[in-house]
Amino acid sequence: MGLSTHILDTSRGRPAANVAVTLFRGTSTAGDAWEKAGQGVTDGDGRYKGFYGDNPAGFTSGIYKLRFEVGQYYEGLQVETLYPFVEIVFNIKDASQHYHIPLLLNPFGYSTYRGS
Repeated sequence: MGLSTHILDTSRGRPAANVAVTLFRGTSTAGDAWEKAGQGVTDGDGRYKGFYGDNPAGFTSGIYKLRFEVGQYYEGLQVETLYPFVEIVFNIKDASQHYHIPLLLNPFGYSTYRGS
């Protein structure tokens, strides 16, 4: 149970460390209202899994959004990027499962998928 993420900088062939990540939970069915549910910074392996810390019961079904501050990451590398941030919206149908949401990133493109 829970949520984790991982950022791989495909332009460098390395994990993206020290990227601020914020988790939001949708508060309306229209997807136009959000409340902050957690935040952290990716580790040296580009991973973060502490959104709910000691309260995994806070992870419930619903619509969520991860916001990655990739502009700051690339600014620190002195690399131009098209994206000041990336937001990934996803639906948690069964909160008893673990959800891993990776971000494959480069300065001018990105993709994501449900990992394991």
